[in-house]
Amino acid sequence: MARLGYRRFGAQGSDWGTSIGQRQPDRVAGIHLMPPLAPPDPATLDDLTGAERAALATLREADEWGSGYSAQQSTRPQTVGYGLVDSPAALCAWIVEKFWSWADSGGDLHRVITRDELLDNLMLYWLPGTGASSARLYWESLRQVNEWISGSAGAPVTVPTGCSVFPKELQRPPRRWAERRFPNIRYWNEPGKGGHFAAFEQPALFADEVRSFFRPVR
Repeated sequence: MARLGYRRFGAQGSDWGTSIGQRQPDRVAGIHLMPPLAPPDPATLDDLTGAERAALATLREADEWGSGYSAQQSTRPQTVGYGLVDSPAALCAWIVEKFWSWADSGGDLHRVITRDELLDNLMLYWLPGTGASSARLYWESLRQVNEWISGSAGAPVTVPTGCSVFPKELQRPPRRWAERRFPNIRYWNEPGKGGHFAAFEQPALFADEVRSFFRPVR
């Protein structure tokens, strides 16, 4: 952004974007995250709210039943990578299963994301052959991300922060956990619908969330 001539700017990110406020914080007007990745606070474990118990249950379920792809990509990404760049069927199965699992669709994925939209997404991997390189992101980064989810809070991110936690998101840290890592939360909202792909599933709602945070900090 600095090379483009912007002295001050905002940034928006999903789970992989939770560290975007740590670089050049003097230039960043604010960051909007969905969700903010933050681990459980040990100090709260003897006094959990219902939402915090639900958040812990979701983490346990994801670790037991939904993390196979992540373990594969973070340890042997090239093994699955050859299939992802060689077979459209393998690429489709690998990616669309996650849309089916993680979208807020009530079991009918095409109610929120059409077949054509799914194919558009798949073609972004298929045409440039990026299935293997996208899998390698986990090998390069997942240990750090797991630390943010279930380890220590790490270094605080002090820039103004907005958080939107959608109801079917994989990680849904409550605010008092998130504030350990993001002590300058200016906006917090929990919309009534949307999953891990909220910007894709509910674009108008996503845009409203981003505007609601950045309007007072721009």
